Amino acid sequence: MRFKVLTRKKYVIILIPFVLLFLSALVVCPLIGSERISLSKALDFSMPIKGNPDAVILFYARIPRCLLALLVGAALASSGVTFQAMLKNPLATPYTLGLAGGSSLAAVMIIMFFDFIKWRFPLLQPIASFIGALATLGIVYKLGRRSGGFQHVTLILAGVTLNLFFSSLILLIQYIADPARTFFILHWLMGNLDFIRYDPVLLILPFQITGMAILFYHARAMNLLSLDEMSARSLGLDVPVVMRRLYIASSLVAGSAIAFSGPIGFVGLIVPHAIRLMVGADHRILLPASFLAGGAFLILCDTLARTVLAPTELPVGVITALLGGPFFLWLLLRQKKGGMAF
Repeated sequence: MRFKVLTRKKYVIILIPFVLLFLSALVVCPLIGSERISLSKALDFSMPIKGNPDAVILFYARIPRCLLALLVGAALASSGVTFQAMLKNPLATPYTLGLAGGSSLAAVMIIMFFDFIKWRFPLLQPIASFIGALATLGIVYKLGRRSGGFQHVTLILAGVTLNLFFSSLILLIQYIADPARTFFILHWLMGNLDFIRYDPVLLILPFQITGMAILFYHARAMNLLSLDEMSARSLGLDVPVVMRRLYIASSLVAGSAIAFSGPIGFVGLIVPHAIRLMVGADHRILLPASFLAGGAFLILCDTLARTVLAPTELPVGVITALLGGPFFLWLLLRQKKGGMAF
């Protein structure tokens, strides 16, 4: 596989549509909802915000939620691109490596056994979820490094096995839980972004900035990793070091996002593939384009979740699954006809 020379002009021209999509979703979607608001009234700062219903809805309900959707969508899409390059597997996502299972199990255990503390410390559940995700990825990493190098097949098998094991434990907890706790468990497992404060955004932002900086810095290295390991080494890439950095960075990015959103499926799978169809397989373009498209995609999905059955809200994970499932089947049919190369 050969990658063409990428000039700054070409880079900017390709990314402009994705930047516009990203900004449009961020500006327009907070204005859409089951409750109509007046933008002029919301931006009228002559009266206190808490005494202005339009401002309360915009600044305390919709904008924090859209910002969180932006970060989570961008994180899942970017980590999906990274794991697919690392593992040379088109189906690789953060969930493939057990991240969702470990994160969900930790969150469910907080709901089940520490519910009396959770209401006093509302961030206890996402913090536990983040720790669960990192612990799971640590186990998978150790298993994949047993022979001194990264064993792609071992990583995937270990992740899938842990996911199945954690899912069984979650089902057991649901079975013995009372109906109220069962409802909260299902609510978490379906994926939600219903936060009405800025705390989640501020908490995950440092992890996102750090992780994304590392991923963007190694975008060219991802091109080399998509080749066979021998070719990458011959071109001067320190494969074990780069793999370790990408693994840790993408885990931080995805783990911190899932800690607050729950397991939202398909974003890390369909967005990279869709963008690859548009811009090609060069990760110097694919990674930033997927970052922008992933953020915009999840904002749009969350807007649908808030409005399609208003005033009832759907879990955003349901929307991504309904859109992602048929789309990915179409991708598979296209691949079968020889029209797509992963």
